[in-house]
Amino acid sequence: MPQPRFRYQSRLYGYFPVGIKWLLISNTVIFVVVGLGPFDPRQVLALFGLNKTLSIGLLWQLFTYQFLHGGVFHLVFNMLALWMFGSPLESDWGTRRFLRYYFVCGVGAGICDVVLSMLMHDGRATIGASGAIYGVLLAFGVCYPEQTVLMNFLFPIKAKYMVMIYGAIALYGSMGINSGVSNIAHLGGMAVGFIYLRSRFPRMRVRLPDFQGAYRQWKLERAKRKFQVYMKKHGGGRGPWVN
Repeated sequence: MPQPRFRYQSRLYGYFPVGIKWLLISNTVIFVVVGLGPFDPRQVLALFGLNKTLSIGLLWQLFTYQFLHGGVFHLVFNMLALWMFGSPLESDWGTRRFLRYYFVCGVGAGICDVVLSMLMHDGRATIGASGAIYGVLLAFGVCYPEQTVLMNFLFPIKAKYMVMIYGAIALYGSMGINSGVSNIAHLGGMAVGFIYLRSRFPRMRVRLPDFQGAYRQWKLERAKRKFQVYMKKHGGGRGPWVN
């Protein structure tokens, strides 16, 4: 299997790859039809949302729950993130490979959500494409770690740090009070995406943050600042050292 290209720059704007385009269209059309059509939302949720029961319905719900959204903002933010971070991935990988990765992350996130909800006896249904999109974010951070992006569409930040921040927020949210957001699905999408990338593309090098190295660098910088302060106090105003 040909290896995907893992680059440090990406093309974010100006086009809609085929897979991204149809995901955007299908999610938007389903949202409008469900919202404006003569459907009982409770029945739609029971049939197509991700319900925490081990039944045959779970087989299709692992796919269909990804196309349901709880409101306009839920849909808009998910689709914007999909377009911004999924477009360069599909451009590099190809439509078939990108869609396979997207749905693997979405199904994997759903399985994680179902398992944990059953352990915690939480029977509420889950909807939304966020699990798959968190997998897309993870892949974007791996493929384009130095790319500057707009976190929350406002703050410029390198992609690798954005992924770490989102992962930390989801982890923190999963340990706190239930806010109605399935942080487990978010974490599950990222974890499944990471495992998938490492298994499918074994030559891919994933650089995890070097916290020990960063700590050593911080200690070195602190020692340099202390030395500079010492020299200012005891150097007698003779000027800086030169080499």
